[in-house]
Amino acid sequence: MPSFYQPSKIVITCNRRLTSFLHQEVSALGFRVTETFSTGVSLAGTLYDCIVLNLHLRCASQVLYSVAHFECDGPAQLYEAGLRLKWELIIPGDGYFSVTSTVDHPSINNSLFANVKLKDAIVDRFREVADRRPDSGPELQHTVLHLYWKANYAEIFIDTSGETLAKHGYRKIPGKAPMLEALVSAALLATRWDRRSAFVNPMCGSATIAIEAAHLATDRLPGLFRTNYGFQHILGFEELFYEDQKRRLAAAVREVPGLQIIASDISADAMHISKINAAAAGVDHLITFEQCAFEQTKIPENCPGVIFFNPEYGERLGDETELTSTYAAIGDFMKKKCGGYTGYIFTGNLELAKKIGLKAKRRIEFYTGKIDCRLLEYELYAGTRKPEAGAA
Repeated sequence: MPSFYQPSKIVITCNRRLTSFLHQEVSALGFRVTETFSTGVSLAGTLYDCIVLNLHLRCASQVLYSVAHFECDGPAQLYEAGLRLKWELIIPGDGYFSVTSTVDHPSINNSLFANVKLKDAIVDRFREVADRRPDSGPELQHTVLHLYWKANYAEIFIDTSGETLAKHGYRKIPGKAPMLEALVSAALLATRWDRRSAFVNPMCGSATIAIEAAHLATDRLPGLFRTNYGFQHILGFEELFYEDQKRRLAAAVREVPGLQIIASDISADAMHISKINAAAAGVDHLITFEQCAFEQTKIPENCPGVIFFNPEYGERLGDETELTSTYAAIGDFMKKKCGGYTGYIFTGNLELAKKIGLKAKRRIEFYTGKIDCRLLEYELYAGTRKPEAGAA
């Protein structure tokens, strides 16, 4: 079984349509991706590498480190394979572990049953070779194992993340129907924002978009805000390496002179929540908050940047008929008040998006939950656009 120095396969998962952004992040850290798939990437590395990945990645969900793979044609084979593995070298005898799984096999109609079979094997292994055995249950705060089982192929991983990385650990109050932090990060990476010019986020809700923009501009990484990971509960974990990595993250934070990030919302409650979340994220001093209707949001002049909307979709919040006029008003506002900026609207309702009255230059596909979404990009011209050569 592994030491922290032993290389193995690492699988990093993400939500659908985030793979390209995750690939970009992993490559920027100097790792070589060996495979990409619809919900993640894989590479080779050590448990030390897993620590680095957990602390740095904005778009990931879990960082999984492979400990075994085998043919498996039923629960009995799963149990036998689990019983042979040296869990006493991974899980503290006085610890706590949990099992999650992704299972697609005809012998299993409920993945919880597969989880229980693997848990039983682990407990029985400890009974055979050790004087004590760890507790187990559903909590993801300690040692977490993940079972992947499809057809006759099974693989067991250490989930070095534990709780999902898609939540960045600072948001105290989520607000109504918030975008997940990993999704916001990917959407921001998809924009053409240079991370120095103005960033304006009307209808900001709980301010996740503005906060993630401030983090991106100043190189504040998710590892600064989270204090518990699955890798901390594996035998052989070295606290000194982890603390050194945390110090490196703090030292890498940079200031951007003149950076303007503006977040506005008509709701006093949203403003209150936004300020609490921004303070917890360490960027309340970088964001100007304005309680006002989106049409009254102050747009910095002479430094055109990005304006980013995430209006209601009519799917879960708001009435679609009422939202028709809202989307039309957003289009008018961008045309009249945001000349020179690049506009972005993240929406899960493409029919409503037609009411904006502008032609999107790019349409980037995302999902939020199960909702098929688009990030629409608009080039907002200052003054009257000159006709192209040959145009009528």
